[in-house]
Amino acid sequence: MSEISTRDAARDGPNARDAARDNARESALSVAAISSERAQSDDNVWTRRLVLFLRVMAMLSILKGLYHWAQVTGFVGGEDEAFENQSMAWQAATVYFAVIELVAAVGLWLATPWGAVVWLTTVVSMAVIELMFPGIYGGSLVVVGVEVFMLAAYLALAWMAARERPP
Repeated sequence: MSEISTRDAARDGPNARDAARDNARESALSVAAISSERAQSDDNVWTRRLVLFLRVMAMLSILKGLYHWAQVTGFVGGEDEAFENQSMAWQAATVYFAVIELVAAVGLWLATPWGAVVWLTTVVSMAVIELMFPGIYGGSLVVVGVEVFMLAAYLALAWMAARERPP
């Protein structure tokens, strides 16, 4: 407080200081309320939807990554399906997805650009393995369809979110 305002506050007494403090607090609260209303507007609806989609994909990536690690460590499958009894191509693909899915999950949860790139790499990799190398995981067209659907959903949401924020 300046010297003049200190003298004025001392002359007016404690009631004037309390009233001034209350007025300042009320104006700060009203400014905060206005800015929070602005933040809750529908200006960034597609961006919020994109972030929600990325978080859901992060949870799915965690589950897929943990499933691949369970295959590597032998927590799932019987003795015939054990990791060491599989082909070298299956083992390499499983270890690749065990690592990259969890890395993608972290990046997706944080909604970072590198997370989306790593996740897109996993989606395309799984689709290519299923289509081009059916001997590794069986060549399921359902898996390819789900991967293509997720990719299309991401691209549509990213495009709509980018349209919200003009350059």
